[in-house]
Amino acid sequence: MRLLPLAKCRPGMKLAKKIFSQDGLVLLGEKIELTERLIARLAQCGIEYAYIADPRTDDIVLPSLISEETTQHSLREIKKNFRSMMERPKREKGATYPYIAQPFKQMMNMIIDDLSGHKDAMIMLLGMGTVDHYLYQHSLNVCVYTTLLGMSHGYSRDELTTLGMGALLHDIGKTQISVDVLKKPGSLSKEEYEAMKQHTRIGYELLKDEPNMPLLVAHCALQHHERLDGSGYPRGIKGNEIHEYAKWIGLVDSYDAMTTNRVYSAPMLPHHAIERLYAGTGTLYEQRMLQLFRDKVAIYPIGISVRLESGEEGIVSDINYSYPHRPVIRVLYDEAGEELKSPYEIDLSKQLTKMIVGVNEDTGEVRQAAGI
Repeated sequence: MRLLPLAKCRPGMKLAKKIFSQDGLVLLGEKIELTERLIARLAQCGIEYAYIADPRTDDIVLPSLISEETTQHSLREIKKNFRSMMERPKREKGATYPYIAQPFKQMMNMIIDDLSGHKDAMIMLLGMGTVDHYLYQHSLNVCVYTTLLGMSHGYSRDELTTLGMGALLHDIGKTQISVDVLKKPGSLSKEEYEAMKQHTRIGYELLKDEPNMPLLVAHCALQHHERLDGSGYPRGIKGNEIHEYAKWIGLVDSYDAMTTNRVYSAPMLPHHAIERLYAGTGTLYEQRMLQLFRDKVAIYPIGISVRLESGEEGIVSDINYSYPHRPVIRVLYDEAGEELKSPYEIDLSKQLTKMIVGVNEDTGEVRQAAGI
């Protein structure tokens, strides 16, 4: 399969991965042949990339961190329980409502079980084939990435459950923010931005008295926008005043926000997002956390199109786990841009003179973040 910008997709191409709605429903299945109408519809829905089938790359399969069953179950539960939270202010005083701790603990058990079979896996892009990446998929992405990092860090299962629930629910306060503000396509006004920032305090208030919910989960909602140098919100706390779990979640939240569809910006590719994160080393994010994150992120994910300094073009066919910035490339076009009848592979970890200079048709210079 190949990951292509939607602008490069053409009628007659077939999808290699499903396109999902924000709550896990399949909108377009594998092997669906694209038409001009379907491509236009995907563009209207905000899809920027699609995984496309290609006979030359059919043996290249993108590994899944969690199963499709877990993904769909999680998105359904997130949608149901977040919507329940949206309804709480409208309920009459004294009315009962479902508690959310138990379904989220069950969800975490499924996610941890899935990830336990992939402890050494790299963080691949999730949700790039999701329509309207709003709150549900983002919450799941941040949970999966953070839990995988927690495993690498050495947390126990109980610690992972609390960390993962904090990640799942870090943005629960947004259920009380106006949808017009959440989905505004342009810049927020000062008043709108101040209203948006309140989601951290609101999330804490929603979760702190929730039966069977660890209080630490509420603190993750409160602190995930705090930063080491005190420049974050809502309280502007610094360094060790911020709980470690909230630091992990804040780092992953920033990465996912940069690499997925938002109403106000197109997604970055991982190498650009990592570079942006590294600019905040020691001021916004802990260096030790960034180093582990860097080691676990597939800078160039499997299936992505790349151009080498030599002019050769191809796709990433495999990851070198010890050198994630030096993947294996299946070359499909030679230096002159001619399509190869017999593609060949280059292992960049062994051919150190070969450099990636362009990704997914972007032939601008690919800069490496410090330390990568």
